[in-house]
Amino acid sequence: MTAVADVITAVLLLAGALFCLLGSVGLIRFPDIVSRLHAAAKAQTLGLMLVLAGTAVQMPLRYAPVLLLIILFQLFTAPITSQIVGRTAYRVQALDRGALFRDELADRLARDGTPVDEQPSREDADQ
Repeated sequence: MTAVADVITAVLLLAGALFCLLGSVGLIRFPDIVSRLHAAAKAQTLGLMLVLAGTAVQMPLRYAPVLLLIILFQLFTAPITSQIVGRTAYRVQALDRGALFRDELADRLARDGTPVDEQPSREDADQ
């Protein structure tokens, strides 16, 4: 039984490490902030979950709640952090809005009274 558990652990740990590696390569290779956010959030979350699942196979059952809490914490914080970073990048005009398929945030900001077009551009802020 330990040989099977060792193989399962090895597969899960290697798969998790591969996803983390692909996420970090995506951070370097992708051209814009929106793509980089997906690489950071999606691949890293899945990679961490696989690493923790591989760890859970080798750990006693009493540690399962702790590993589950770590997974839940990652699942809740990664999307929220990505949304905050993406919204901040949008507001400081650090992303190309022309590349967006649908710009729902501009409508919401205009409805709230803080349209993005009234904010100074990056060139004006540098002067």
